[in-house]
Amino acid sequence: MTIPTGNIPIVISASTFLTILLLSMGIFIYVRQRAKKNSIVERIRQGAEGGKVHDTGAAPSSSSTVGRILNSFGSLGKRLTSENPADYSQMRVKFLRAGLRGKDVVYAFWGIKCFLGILLPVSFLLLRVTVFQLTSYPLTVAIIVLLALLGFCLPELWLRVMIARRKEQISRGFADLLDLLVVCVEAGMGLDAAINRVGQEMKWSNKAWSDELNVYNLELRAGKLRRDALRNLAIRTDIEDVNSFATTLIQTDKFGTSLAQALRVYSDVFRTKRYQRAEEMAAKLPVKLVFPAILFIFPSLFVVLAGPAAIRVYQVLIQH
Repeated sequence: MTIPTGNIPIVISASTFLTILLLSMGIFIYVRQRAKKNSIVERIRQGAEGGKVHDTGAAPSSSSTVGRILNSFGSLGKRLTSENPADYSQMRVKFLRAGLRGKDVVYAFWGIKCFLGILLPVSFLLLRVTVFQLTSYPLTVAIIVLLALLGFCLPELWLRVMIARRKEQISRGFADLLDLLVVCVEAGMGLDAAINRVGQEMKWSNKAWSDELNVYNLELRAGKLRRDALRNLAIRTDIEDVNSFATTLIQTDKFGTSLAQALRVYSDVFRTKRYQRAEEMAAKLPVKLVFPAILFIFPSLFVVLAGPAAIRVYQVLIQH
């Protein structure tokens, strides 16, 4: 198959663009994984030494560079977005659910959206002027509009992925949280002390729950009522089981019932719900396998079983 001479510049430019894009993604993933690995190694080393993790004012050079970049995007976002408190609070809740609690993280998010919405069309327009000289004008306009929408929507998709990933992590560690709370409360600790202790114990096993419980403790120290702190915990996690858990603790605190008994009953109910949810997923599995079986498995079986017979019939018909 030969490529027409007129399409060679388009193929070369498209290959160059994809190569640069994939290389940038590879570098980003490598730097992120390396930073995560260094963070885990540092936490393990500090845990082995028996010391606590102290937050120092000085940050590594890479962190300070990232901080300056985010500050630049934050300044851009402040100029391009409105100061409506309602919109800001709604976006703030989304970032809290994703585990991002920076001061200007919302403005940095909008700055990145606007930056990508401008960068991708401008990059394509430069390639259009230098390389894509055969591209028609309507197609160029359509690609520019699509790239602008893509750059504006990519951060939103990333935020949704971060929220889903954190919610999955919180859901995985909820059973361990309940077990530790039951043990602490039955040992004679109060609810606030038990939550504080559980937050410290889950620092290495489930960082998401440790952060959420630390925020809960900070709200209590700041003078917020326990019921308000529990409601905020349910809002930040946005999980039905955690919302039910917070409601149970609020009712227990309001009516003065036994906390240990309430936690024990809720733990049993939660495990029953998890078991029923697993049974429901197992019951749905045969129905979900119908379409893959029809599209992929049955045609292969049909070819394997009926193929030799069809070839033999064809040979016999050709001979006669």
